[in-house]
Amino acid sequence: MDFWNNFWNIIWLFFWSFAFIAYLFALFAIISDLFRDHKLNGWWKALWIIFLIFVPFLTALVYLIARGPGMAERSQKEARQVQQSTDAYIRQVATSSPSDEIAKAKALLDAGTITPEEFAHLKSVALGHQAAAGAHAAPAAPAAPSAPSAPTPPPAAPTA
Repeated sequence: MDFWNNFWNIIWLFFWSFAFIAYLFALFAIISDLFRDHKLNGWWKALWIIFLIFVPFLTALVYLIARGPGMAERSQKEARQVQQSTDAYIRQVATSSPSDEIAKAKALLDAGTITPEEFAHLKSVALGHQAAAGAHAAPAAPAAPSAPSAPTPPPAAPTA
């Protein structure tokens, strides 16, 4: 009988833990929605927060019922704005015209970082022409120095 008593205590512990964590998620969603809503007056926001502190479960339930549709609309509006700003940033960073690429390569050539052959290769790639095999191919970059290797053991003595 002791096993089943402990088993149901563990089940109740999981249930109440789940309920508490779900309440915390709802509480943070409500608080973030309160401060996201620009139409709601500051005094009303303060009143909602006070009620959330002193009568938490009832206030959360009333808020979700009364302001739930507006909460979803504000959340969708914010998600659209974030998506649009992310897309704009990606377009800004990812796109560059062939003239930009050639200008960057020319700056590298002028600085002496690359050779004229490498510049010609970069220019042909930027313009969409693939250089003929070996004609203007960029030379391979020198390999990075490798870590010193362990000394090799001396050869084994021949056995007769």
